[in-house]
Amino acid sequence: MGTGYNRNDRVGDLIMREISEMILKGEIKDPRVGSVIVTGVKVTKDLSQARLFITTMGKETTLEDALAGLQSARGFIKRELWKRFRLKRVPEIRFELDSALQEGYRIDDLLRGLRGE
Repeated sequence: MGTGYNRNDRVGDLIMREISEMILKGEIKDPRVGSVIVTGVKVTKDLSQARLFITTMGKETTLEDALAGLQSARGFIKRELWKRFRLKRVPEIRFELDSALQEGYRIDDLLRGLRGE
């Protein structure tokens, strides 16, 4: 069998979509989480862990604050995922910073500075 779209990819996509929806709809009540964007997910082959990569849009919340807000809401998020999916076991959720967008902005600012804009 090929290395196509497998179960852990499907579970990862579902988790990413549902957590993004929870954030968008304001189901996670922590104000630090409001501007969070889930940029990616990696689920282990045995479905025991899911690493979600996050960034923020806007300056009102730092990445570290957003990460702390999500970490404190992990229990709620895991319960909600279980209710929505009815999986035998919901993967352990870990949030990690995806600083690629901020790094891109930083490089853009540096280049603008070199051009004198």
